[in-house]
Amino acid sequence: MSETHGPAGTFIIAQTSATPEAPAPGTGTHSGVEIGVPPAEAHGAGFPPFDATTFPSQLIWLAIAFVALYWLMSRVALPRIATILEERHDRIADDLEEAGKLKAESEAAAKAYEQALAGARGKATSIASETRDKLTAEAEASRKSLEAELNAKLTDAESKIAATKTSAMTNVRGIAVDAAGAIVNQLTGAAPAPQAVEAAVDKAIGS
Repeated sequence: MSETHGPAGTFIIAQTSATPEAPAPGTGTHSGVEIGVPPAEAHGAGFPPFDATTFPSQLIWLAIAFVALYWLMSRVALPRIATILEERHDRIADDLEEAGKLKAESEAAAKAYEQALAGARGKATSIASETRDKLTAEAEASRKSLEAELNAKLTDAESKIAATKTSAMTNVRGIAVDAAGAIVNQLTGAAPAPQAVEAAVDKAIGS
């Protein structure tokens, strides 16, 4: 066997002969295992946070980490969050104000539309009434003009009829006078006096 120094002041006994020596209980290694190391340490220590000997340092580091986190949150994160919340609040307030303005404008537009519609209806009614009155007046004037024209034509026709009747009666008187003279001449064989024949015809026509 040969000796070699291991870590932490331990030494390792390596087997070099065919007949190994039995190590003492709790010491020595077989095939390179460290000698003089307790079994618990050879298999690893316990969970460090549960080690009572490190509680003070853990508490110190916990306090340092808490203070550092608090400072970071108060100096960096919380101001940013506050700024974001304030901007969001301002944006919501602006949106609500804009919505209120739009609502007021829409209500004003609706009111103006109703007023314009009422005015248009009144104007349309007035125009219809004026148009109806105008058409009625034009129809009345046309009727009066037509009646006057018809009356003038009727008077002219009556005048023409009277003139035609007078002319016809004059012709009839002449024909009657001639016929009466001829008849008396045929009956008596002597021509009657024209004045007597005209007087007899006028008497007969007048009766």
